[in-house]
Parts: sequence; structure tokens; C-alpha cells
Amino acid sequence: MKVIPFLCLLIFACELYAQTLQPVDQWIDQNLESLVRTYKQLHASPELSGYEIHTSALIAARLHELGYEVSDHLGKFTHRDWKGYGVVGILKNGNGPVLMIRTEMDALPLVEKTNLSYASVIKVKPDSGQETGVMHACGHDIHMSIFLGVAEILMQFKTSWHGTLMMVAQPSEEGGPGASGAQALLEDGLYTKSGRPDFILGLHQTPTIMAGKLAVMAGFSNATSRDGEIIIHGTGSHAARPQDGKDPIVLSAELIMALQTIISRENNPFHPAVLTIGSIHGGTKSNIIPDQVNLKFTLRALDDETGDKLASAIFRMAKGIAYAAGLPEDKYPEIIMNKGYPSNYNDPVLTEEIAAAFRKALGKENVLVADPVLSGEDFSYYSLEKKIPSLFFNIGGADPVKFNESLRTGIPLPSNHSPFMAPAPELTIRTGIRAMVAGVLRLLQN
Repeated sequence: MKVIPFLCLLIFACELYAQTLQPVDQWIDQNLESLVRTYKQLHASPELSGYEIHTSALIAARLHELGYEVSDHLGKFTHRDWKGYGVVGILKNGNGPVLMIRTEMDALPLVEKTNLSYASVIKVKPDSGQETGVMHACGHDIHMSIFLGVAEILMQFKTSWHGTLMMVAQPSEEGGPGASGAQALLEDGLYTKSGRPDFILGLHQTPTIMAGKLAVMAGFSNATSRDGEIIIHGTGSHAARPQDGKDPIVLSAELIMALQTIISRENNPFHPAVLTIGSIHGGTKSNIIPDQVNLKFTLRALDDETGDKLASAIFRMAKGIAYAAGLPEDKYPEIIMNKGYPSNYNDPVLTEEIAAAFRKALGKENVLVADPVLSGEDFSYYSLEKKIPSLFFNIGGADPVKFNESLRTGIPLPSNHSPFMAPAPELTIRTGIRAMVAGVLRLLQN
């Protein structure tokens, strides 16, 4: 007796949800050309992390025009002499939850090679003093275009939802640990100044998924990262008399090979992790054994417990190789390890709730299950160590024709951070807006 009324209510809710999205689709049809122009404008005028002056001004102006309560120049970078160029737009629409939507604004130091008519030709001299090209090679221009579209739609359709929208445009996602825009905003009192959200949503385009589709996953989705340096000490000597010294180059080679066994023999294979030595510097001449070699590494894992265990193994192996070589303790390797972003965790209950909305909005066949990745993402900071339910999902950016051709030939499409990366803007923006609006209405619908 109780099942039938519940089913009727569920069917009614689904029909109401579909009806709510119909005017959203009409709005997208009418405004897609304008959104794509905005995307091309952002793509052609990228700005590096910490220098998002014009980009943030554009976002702030658009949100202000729409009627949002705007705060700008937000962010406190502890270790960099950067100004904060974060932007927050608040839209209060009656009682209900506070929902935060985040976009990034920064670009990468790359010379663009896409040959697009709106390709970036900008070159700058950043903190390093060396001239570099600047390119939106990670899709943040797409993210901002979706962000602005969502902000406008939700302003126009205020009768379909209630609560508070907190639209956050973040600087310096590419800045890395210590220069993260998410950290900078939180350290500048984001949640005390603008309010603490009840839910947080973010998205990221990827060329590994066809435009028109998206992918979600519950639990850990992005890795915790630790970057560092190992300074291998030795005793210099003539190359013809190695017995007079302790060769740090040989010790480095032994350590590099030993470190590989941390992943292959000490890590649980069901806990993804990677350890990469990305830089080796030592010696000046072929007939001189140097007294020092410097290694730089990155360690990635999906959870902090695994990361801590593997980090401890690095210290143990480095010390052990020095001991085996007969070095005194004052010449044991020095290890400088910087803890990077925490693992991003998608709240399982929120993920399923939003995934259900995506399936209704886009069709089940267009909502995929994502695999975790070992790249870091500073979106992870916003949840305050899982205290606030959050979801970070991926939308496809690959042109369908090129994507299918890639499957046929086996030749991969350019990835994020490639100078050749070029998403299909129209379909990617359309899908991102429809998905994000569907998620918002699911959480805030009347």
C-alpha cells in the first residue's frame, strides 16, 4: 500500500526534474555562441598562476552584471610575493543549503602549437625571469566558460531552486604545494568571509573522454603528492683512483634502482602509487669523481597512509645504501620532502546523488565510471579533510570524430598540459553546463 504512492511521487519528481531542464536546454541553445566567444577570448589571453589580473577582473565583472554579491582580490600566498586574485560571487535565494561551485583561472607556461585561429601568442617573463609562452593547456578556459554559463542560468531560473550559491573562481591551481590557490583562499578566510558551504562541486575537462560524456567516481579520485630532493654525499677523487673516494654517482644509481622496489615489493598492489626520479645532477668532468649528486623525485599515492609508508621507505633505503657503502653518519643522504596536495575524496553519498542527476540529464550511456588518477588536485583542500561533502568530476573534451579516429588508429590524442591540447568547445561547454545545473537542481531544487 505504501509502495505505490512512493513510486508515483518518484515518477512525478523525475518528470518535474526533466521539465526543469527543458528551459535550461533552450537557454544553452540561445547563448552557446556567446559562451564560446568568451571561451575563445579566455583561451587567447591566458595568465599564469598568481598573475590572473585580467582574467579575475572579467569573472568579477560578469558575476556583478548578473546580480551576484561579488568579492575579489582574495587569496593569501604564504610563500610567494603574489597578489590574491580569487573571486567569489554569492547569490542568496531563500532558505536552503549553501552550495559552492569552483573554477580555476590560471594557465600554463607553454608555447601553444595548436594552430587554432584563437591560439595564444602571449609571452611573459614570470618569476624565473626567463621568457615563456602562456597557454590554457589544461582546460581552465573551458571551466570558466561553463562556470559563467551556470551562474547566469541559475540567476535566471531562481524559481526552480532555493538556498545559496557560492561561485568561487580560484587562482593558481597549477601553482603546486605552497602556491596553491585553494590554500591561499582558505588562508585568507574564504569560509569566514563568504560562508562555509554544505556541499562543493567542481569539474575538469579531459581529452581522454569524448565530448558529450562525463565520468564520476566515489572515494579517492586524485592522489596525495610529495615532491622532494635527495642529496647523495660522497668523497671526491680522481676517476683513475676510485679507491680513494666514495662515488656518489654509483650510490645514486644503486639508490634509484632500490627505490623502484618500494612500489613493486613494498606497496600493496591494490593501493595505486608511483615514485619517479625526475632529475639527476652530479659531476663536472669525466675524470673526476664528485662529492655530491642531487636527485629530485615525486611520490604519488591515493591515500595518506600509503603515502606515509612509502615516504618512510625512501628515508630507510637512502640511509641503508650509505651505510652499506661505509659512509660515516655525517655523510648520510639528506632528504628534503615536501608534502603536496592531500588526496581528493569524493563523498560517496553525494557522488551517487549527483550521478543520478547526471544520468537523468545526459542519459545513462553518457555517464561513465572514472578511474582514479595519480595527479594532484588542490580542489581537495576545500572539503577540510572530508568534513564537507564534495564531488570533483570529469567531463569529456575530445572531439568525437578525432576521439573515434584515435581509437581506430591507436594514436593518442594530445593530453592535458600538451601544447597541442585543444578541446571541442561547443559540445564540452554544453555538456558541462547541463551537468552542473542538473547537479545544482538536485541539491537545491524546490
